[in-house]
Amino acid sequence: MITREQQLFINKALPELKRDGRIVGIALGGSYINKETMDEFSGLDFVLAVRDEDWDAVLVDRISIAERLGTLLACFTGDHIQRPNQLICLYDNPIMHVDLGFMPLSEVGHRYDNPVVMFEKESLMSDTYRQQPITIRMPNLQWYEDRFWVWVHFIATRIGRGDLFDAIDSLSFLRLNVLGPLISMKNGKQAHGVRHIEQDSPHDARMLIDTVASYDAKSCVRALKAATDMYISLRGINIGATFLRENAERAALAYLKMISDRLN
Repeated sequence: MITREQQLFINKALPELKRDGRIVGIALGGSYINKETMDEFSGLDFVLAVRDEDWDAVLVDRISIAERLGTLLACFTGDHIQRPNQLICLYDNPIMHVDLGFMPLSEVGHRYDNPVVMFEKESLMSDTYRQQPITIRMPNLQWYEDRFWVWVHFIATRIGRGDLFDAIDSLSFLRLNVLGPLISMKNGKQAHGVRHIEQDSPHDARMLIDTVASYDAKSCVRALKAATDMYISLRGINIGATFLRENAERAALAYLKMISDRLN
């Protein structure tokens, strides 16, 4: 459920944002779409529709807009997640994570869910949502298969060399970018890395535990083998749609076994 602090921030932010005539629509996405899933750890995800003719000016003013909403401690753009127009903010009193997703009105329809419209001028935001369906993010199985065994061999070489921090980070990469999305696909959910895996798929989450390595070469080998087993199982759900890289699979698994044998 939405907390009192989250609701107070929304109540203060909405009038401030409405006062900016360049903003023609305000919506809340993320957990707010289903407020039953919100808790004290949830951030707020604003979608701010801006008139196209005002877009360049708003980009320049983003930080000053963010500063009007509360006690802004720090903020930066979402370039690292391919969202350069998004401002990722940390507020104080109380401390809270807030994303301000600035979008030209002409691009508001490009979305992965249906944010809750809180304010709009002339139904501009609602009309755009009605006219353009959401985009369903589905994993590309062939993309994974073309890369997975190359990644397995790479991680095995890091273990063999003793670059264990690199190996541990690379195992996290597999969970975030391959196993998590495939688990979401299996359960008919949107792919968001490993977010909400514990709640949405507790059985798969327990299996993922085996892919978490400690700072130990043998532990890294066991985790990587668990990751390959899980990938093969998840891949098998839609095997007919994928051209298997069987030679790469055999070679990578043989190399991993060789590294394992050296450690025993």
